[in-house]
Amino acid sequence: MVREGWIRGGHTGTFALLAILAAVEGAISTWISAKFHKNHNAPNRSIRDRTNLLAFNSWFTFLFAVIYLGLFLHSAHGSIMVSVGSHAIFLVIIWILWTAAVASITASLGGGINCSKIDYELVYCNQLNAEMGFGWAIWVVTTIALVSILLLGIRSARHGEGWRGHMV
Repeated sequence: MVREGWIRGGHTGTFALLAILAAVEGAISTWISAKFHKNHNAPNRSIRDRTNLLAFNSWFTFLFAVIYLGLFLHSAHGSIMVSVGSHAIFLVIIWILWTAAVASITASLGGGINCSKIDYELVYCNQLNAEMGFGWAIWVVTTIALVSILLLGIRSARHGEGWRGHMV
């Protein structure tokens, strides 16, 4: 069926993209966090703590995106872990985590900083902007995936399978 091909391709592409973006965000956030802790030069506790939250979110998202991708590629009709409900729970959790983390780092940075035009010293300015940008990219991908899963959940419920129904 055509839908099955779209779902398989969309799931694989979305979760691979999510894993790649999360790995990049994790590398940036972990590096900034390590520098803040080593050099004790965080601009304030707010930015330091939000960078730590972004590092946690990144590696959490990376780990589970890879797990879900592997399970889906192994058997799209297999366990409860590849069900629409399982995906919905995972995506709701990471959507909440990313909404909180990215909104808070954006607020801490004042909505983003033009590093060449500020009149004060902000260590790792460009890296903080990259951290915020990749965080928003992950939030967008997660939002699109969540909406897609909710639509698949509605389809599954209409077919009488409920949220335990499989993706394809």
